Amino acid sequence: MSDDTDPTNTDVGVGPHSLPWPDDPRLDPELLAVGDRRNVVDRYRYWRMSEIIADLDARRERWRPARLQVAIQNWQHDFNIGSMVRTANAFNVEMVHIVGNRRWNRRGAMVTDRYLHVEHRPTVAELAEYCRREQLTLVGVDNLPGSVPLETTALPAKCCLVFGSEGPGLTEEMVDACALLVGITQYGSTRSINAGAAAAIAFYQWGLTHLGGR
Repeated sequence: MSDDTDPTNTDVGVGPHSLPWPDDPRLDPELLAVGDRRNVVDRYRYWRMSEIIADLDARRERWRPARLQVAIQNWQHDFNIGSMVRTANAFNVEMVHIVGNRRWNRRGAMVTDRYLHVEHRPTVAELAEYCRREQLTLVGVDNLPGSVPLETTALPAKCCLVFGSEGPGLTEEMVDACALLVGITQYGSTRSINAGAAAAIAFYQWGLTHLGGR
């Protein structure tokens, strides 16, 4: 049983399954016995983690040729990285690249990274080379000079959206590596919005364009 399960937490999830148990190889006998309190949608209740990952992978295959990955610059051990990873899971992003420092603050991810493919890229150059091989357009998301409005820009069907650390944003090297730079139009006084919120907006915009509710 996954250690993100808390059988004593009755606020979320479901309790032990009634007998007889369903004859379904995707289900975890231990979860059936004690209940499933994980942070998963109801269709995955009692499923083994490996089966959930496989199902998410299969769902993305049906999206092709559309592909969405995300890269996050990790220069300051930003606590927002966990939030962005959790958002990437919610939108079933194909892969998350952690660029820079290998270690990142996982607290905000709420163990959702276990259902994702997370890779470490030590340098911007390695991320750019990976995207070139995979034919993914590298798109920076930051309100910098030269950025175009996200809401009026068609994101590529096959792309890797890249976000910077909270505060400084994308590095100059990363901006130079991007084929496109988009910004989220704001109407208040703050210079920027939370990086996790920015990721959610950008993922949703991509999905509106390329998934159409699939």
